[in-house]
Amino acid sequence: MDDYGKIKECVQKPSKVVVVSHQSPDGDSIGSSLAMVHLLKQFGHDVKPIIPDPAPAFLHWMPGFDNVKVYEQEKENCNQHILSAEIIFCLDFNDLHRAGALAENIRLNSKAILINIDHHRAPKMFATYHYLDHQSSSTAQLVYELFDKMGFRNLINKATAECIYTGIITDTGSFRFSSTSAATHTIASHLIQLGVEGSQIHQRVFDNYSDSRLKLLGYALNKRLLFFKEYSSAIIYLSEEELSKFHFQKGDTEGLVNYPLSINWVKMAILITEDKTKVKLSFRSKGDFPVNELAAKYFSGGGHQNAAGGMSKESVEETLKKLQEIIPLYEEQLNE
Repeated sequence: MDDYGKIKECVQKPSKVVVVSHQSPDGDSIGSSLAMVHLLKQFGHDVKPIIPDPAPAFLHWMPGFDNVKVYEQEKENCNQHILSAEIIFCLDFNDLHRAGALAENIRLNSKAILINIDHHRAPKMFATYHYLDHQSSSTAQLVYELFDKMGFRNLINKATAECIYTGIITDTGSFRFSSTSAATHTIASHLIQLGVEGSQIHQRVFDNYSDSRLKLLGYALNKRLLFFKEYSSAIIYLSEEELSKFHFQKGDTEGLVNYPLSINWVKMAILITEDKTKVKLSFRSKGDFPVNELAAKYFSGGGHQNAAGGMSKESVEETLKKLQEIIPLYEEQLNE
C-alpha cells in the first residue's frame, strides 16, 4: 500500500515527530529509523527516535545513534514525547504490539498521525498512512524509495546513506537472501557513490565479536546443535544459565541461527534462546519453505518466508519438545 502523497504533505510541514522501531531492534529497524531522522531534520522537524529496549552494541556506531532514547531506561521522558507528538513514524513492524510497551501510549495519542513504513507480510493496517511492500529487501530500502518517489533523493547525505546501507545488508544477509533484487543493488550502488564504505560497515556490524561471544558460538555449535536429517532441519537451543556462563550481551546470538543452513541438506534452522521473561525463537529457511507461517501458527510470531521470529511461554526444554512434534508435520514440504 502506498500513501506517499499524504506522507509527502506530512514531511514538508515541520512538526513534533517521534520515530519508533520494534522490540529487540536490529540493523534494519535502527538503520531505517536513523535514516528517517536524518531526512526529517532537513525539513525542520523536531524529531525524537525511540526504541523499546536496548539495541546491540554493534549498531551503536551509526550516525545519530547517540540521540536514540531507550524506553526501558527513560520511560517518563519517552512517554512525554510520544503523547505530545504530532506525527509518529512506525518503522519495520506490521502490528503495533511489536512496539512493546510503547504501543499503549501511541494508542493514547489519538491526535497524532501514524505513518507505517514496513516490508513484512500481513500488515494490520493500524496507521493513518502506509508505505508497505512485503517484497522489498528491507524497511531501509523502502525509506530510500519513499524519499526518492517524493522527489527528495538529493537530501540523502553520507550519514543517511550509511544508515540505509546498514539496514539493507543486515536484512539481506549481505545481499544473500532471496528478497535482494536488482533495485536493492542499484540503491546500494548509489549509497556507495554518496561515500558509504561497504567493507567498513560490514566490519563494524559482522566482525565485532567479543571473545566470550566467539566461545558461545563454539559451545552452541558443539553442544547445543541438534540435527533432524529426516526433516532437513536443525535446532540450536540455549538456556538463560548457559548464556550467562558466556557473559551474554544483547546481540551475541545474532546470526547464530544461520550457521546450520550452511549444511547442504538443511532446509530449516531454528534457534531457541531464553532470558528472564521469555523464550524466543528465530527461524530461517532456504528455498520456498515458509517459516513465517510456522512461526505465526505455533509461536505467535511472523516475519518473512525465509526469516521469522516467535515467542514461547514454555521453558526451553518444553519448547524444544513442542518443535520436535511440529516439524514432522512439515516433512513433505521440507523434503521437496
